[in-house]
Amino acid sequence: MLILAGVAGFLVPAQHSLTSGAAPYNVFHIFFGAIGLIVLWTRKDSLVSFFNFGFGLIDLYQTLASYANLPPKHYFLWMRTDDILHILIGLEKRRLWILRL
Repeated sequence: MLILAGVAGFLVPAQHSLTSGAAPYNVFHIFFGAIGLIVLWTRKDSLVSFFNFGFGLIDLYQTLASYANLPPKHYFLWMRTDDILHILIGLEKRRLWILRL
């Protein structure tokens, strides 16, 4: 999903996108998507769970950073849809991690 989001960010024109198309934000998605795939290929449930937990925290931080003007807001240029997605995905990843405990 992350890789697709990053690639789509480069392909969809800004005037037709509901989310940020900033290049650093797209690269961020592609990079962490690749790491996520590598983690998935290890077939280690604990590592996959840790990645999801960590990325859920990153999602929630991005929402906070967007509203509080914290880094990397200047580079990622989040839009309201990004904030909503970060909240929903971040909370879901945290919920799934808690269920594994």
